[in-house]
Amino acid sequence: MENALIVSCMEKGTALFMQMLNAASIRQITTLQSCAEARSVIMGRDFDLVIVNAPLPDETGESFAQSIASKSLSQVILVAKNEYFYAVSAACEEYGILTISKPINRDIFWSALMLAKAMHNRIKLVQTENLKLKRKIENIRIIDRAKCILISYLKMNEQEAHKYIEKQAMDMRTSRRAVAEGILKTYEN
Repeated sequence: MENALIVSCMEKGTALFMQMLNAASIRQITTLQSCAEARSVIMGRDFDLVIVNAPLPDETGESFAQSIASKSLSQVILVAKNEYFYAVSAACEEYGILTISKPINRDIFWSALMLAKAMHNRIKLVQTENLKLKRKIENIRIIDRAKCILISYLKMNEQEAHKYIEKQAMDMRTSRRAVAEGILKTYEN
């Protein structure tokens, strides 16, 4: 995790969160005091972690945390008053929000922070794999379109078109996609 947003109207809580985030090697920390401020900042920027210290002056913080968790890949930790903890935790569970009760126990907060970091890393791995698969699908789509053109214009069968693209890629020391794009450029214009 590289950056975090703390939404808290209590200086003592903000100081504790900053201290814990610094100990976890998170250096880019933005602090705000209301959900309205946070909503406007989040529209133009992504955060790896969002900590919401509820309640806030303009809302409870629960709906804000749910909104962030459902619209972004940010990990969200919601700190709620002890008397509301179980209800808030149940309402936020389906969004993947980590909920902690007040008064804040440093060890429990540290555990939640480490869980959030682990989830963030896992999501990044899945995102990277997803991008690789999308690129692979796009390559296959372009190569298949080029094969169809070779079949249509040069009366090759599918196997001949496939071998032609592979041979051209080897001879030209380039990718099959680059060869396919060349074929598309030549015949689709």
